[in-house]
Amino acid sequence: MAASTSTGVEESGATEPEVSIASASPLDNTRFQPRASNGRFMRVVQSVEDETGLPSDRFLDREISWLQFNERVLQLAADESVPLLERARFLAIFTSNLDEFFMVRVAGLKRRIATGLAVRSASGLEPREVLEQISLVAHELQSMQSALYRDRVQPALEDEGISVVRWDELTDQERENLTWMFTDQVFPVLTPLAVDPAHPFPYISGLSLNLAITLVNPKTGKEHFARVKVPPLLPRLLHIDPPGGESALADHLQTRFVPLEEVIAAHLDMLFPGMEVLEHFTFRVTRNEDFEVEEDDAENLLAALEKELTRRRFGPPVRLEVEDDIDGHVLDMLIRELGVAQQDVYRLPKPLDLRGLNLIADLERSDLKFPAFRPQTHADLAPAETAKASDVLAVVRDKDVLLQHPYDSFSTSVQAFIEQAAADPKVLAIKQTLYRTSGDSPIVDALIDAAEAGKQVLAVVEIKARFDEQANIKWARKLEHSGVHVVYGIVGLKTHCKLSLVVRQEADGLVRYCHVGTGNYNPKTARLYEDFGLLTCDPQVGEDLTRLFNQLSGIAPRTKFKRLLVAPRSIRAGLIERIEGEIAHAAAGNGGLVQIKVNSIVDEQVIDALYRASQAGVQVDIWVRGICAVRPGVKGLSDNIRVHSNLGRFLEHSRVFVFGGAGEPEVFIGSADMMHRNLDRRVEALVRITDPRHVEELCTLLARGMSGDYTHWELADDGRWIRHTTDSEGAPLPDLQTALVEMHSKRRRKARRR
Repeated sequence: MAASTSTGVEESGATEPEVSIASASPLDNTRFQPRASNGRFMRVVQSVEDETGLPSDRFLDREISWLQFNERVLQLAADESVPLLERARFLAIFTSNLDEFFMVRVAGLKRRIATGLAVRSASGLEPREVLEQISLVAHELQSMQSALYRDRVQPALEDEGISVVRWDELTDQERENLTWMFTDQVFPVLTPLAVDPAHPFPYISGLSLNLAITLVNPKTGKEHFARVKVPPLLPRLLHIDPPGGESALADHLQTRFVPLEEVIAAHLDMLFPGMEVLEHFTFRVTRNEDFEVEEDDAENLLAALEKELTRRRFGPPVRLEVEDDIDGHVLDMLIRELGVAQQDVYRLPKPLDLRGLNLIADLERSDLKFPAFRPQTHADLAPAETAKASDVLAVVRDKDVLLQHPYDSFSTSVQAFIEQAAADPKVLAIKQTLYRTSGDSPIVDALIDAAEAGKQVLAVVEIKARFDEQANIKWARKLEHSGVHVVYGIVGLKTHCKLSLVVRQEADGLVRYCHVGTGNYNPKTARLYEDFGLLTCDPQVGEDLTRLFNQLSGIAPRTKFKRLLVAPRSIRAGLIERIEGEIAHAAAGNGGLVQIKVNSIVDEQVIDALYRASQAGVQVDIWVRGICAVRPGVKGLSDNIRVHSNLGRFLEHSRVFVFGGAGEPEVFIGSADMMHRNLDRRVEALVRITDPRHVEELCTLLARGMSGDYTHWELADDGRWIRHTTDSEGAPLPDLQTALVEMHSKRRRKARRR
């Protein structure tokens, strides 16, 4: 929701909200309008200028903006032009996104309020007002998700022969089969836990699905309460064999599932023999899973982090999801024992936790999915695809290569670059940052091979990458044991930059080959995330990366760079300096253009610079996937600012910055979003693109993304996101990602003909 509007309206938790969602249209785009439309959390205040000379109500609230992003994911699940199984997956993604939001953002806000450290947000809201608004919007969104699944997606799945059924909808034979399976595979895993004076209320792990059960002893008439955890390592949805066996399944005549919790509930008598089961209800708890390690006080960062990971499991609850028909006494006990507030309780229809829909989305039904897509080798690297190991390096020696994943294959570009360097006897050293990587990472294996071959190998492993800490600790130790020099970056800063440096002995001396990217060195996510990467052996970039790696592994606080901007020292200042340059171009009558593609933009200093640019006549285009605190199109403030968002089958993840330069554009790509954590508390790197081909390619992409010629969302000045799916004549707009798939395919076909 917008923090305020140009008419002097600011959000508050002072009044009861008016429900503006029509039941026939659960994803109404007008949900985040100000008082004139729905009156949600508004109070009239005097809009004033602050010390910057800009209106004090110029920032949208970041937490509500994030919830709006997740609503856009929900809109994709509701879009009937999206293949059905992909819609089911978007419902699962919505759940996963919201889980993490509560575990981190809501948990952090609650912790700051409890400790008295919370301050008014940049949007002007008090911490408790933000928490109230989060609760209101999150309740509404989860109800919308449940209704969307129940009323639209589930019936559509059933029309295609894919059903999730209840136990009482099964045939006698199906129940018998499932009873045998339960006895053999599920029953031995379950641990029923009673609650009485001898058995205290059990610990409920975060995001686990549980059964709350009321029992009565038929001899004494005394009621009891018990809890059974649904085993997370077993499939959430159990497949029901079709009457005709596997042949019927292969024909897609009927694919039926029953939730695991339904099967457990049907066999509670086996868990509590001699007791009478009165009622059972499912519930789910979300806990605070964020934490901080005081690095200055930690002699061993690895040991300190492992200790904090153990504590994470016992973080306080921040959300309780329950069945909407749960008994009041059972709910009261859960609230009391878990210590949650009423506003933290989410009453929802069964089934809870729609992450289980990923199992359905994974079904082999190509007719219900996006068309098959296989990344192809970049046109510049295609001739080297099947040649000997050093060919990728040979191509990079000849020219820079700008990659865009997943359209360009990661495995035949970045992965091959590192693997070939590891196997090349002329390569003397490899230096690499690792923020997130896959569990069976070929990148890690290549670094180990290089170290075992006697090469100098440095791995800067960010073991504090949220929710990947345990995996990164594992890989850090594996690398260390193989002779790789492993460091954890600079105390107090996360190392988020995406860098690889290869030093090779050649006839004319040492040559440094570099990769600077916007995405992680993760072959799995590289097939799903949209990212850019630059392969180059430009001496300036090589020198910059050498200095930056020395800074990360040693002590070099005053390092200077030529083609890189590096946070926390120079990214914010460097970008603002270039925005000011565009203001100067506009003042001189040469126009002015700033285009930014990021995941999130909330940094007030950068946003204020963009507001000043807009006031000076500079055209400002922002292409953002997630959070956006910018208020575009406000008269006198941001008339020349446009904000678009594009979501689709690939997760838009790249960061690109274009400055018009009065016809000579300056373009950067890199790892940094426009957030405080990226610009102040992380080591980030942006590299300037110098090849005219690549400058044109990136400028063209951003122009496409902001053109309005493709399906997109547009941010209005009052904080609403408006979806555009048709042109002015009502014709459907094409999908940008689909267009990019075809564009890259044409480029490769053209390269093969040369």
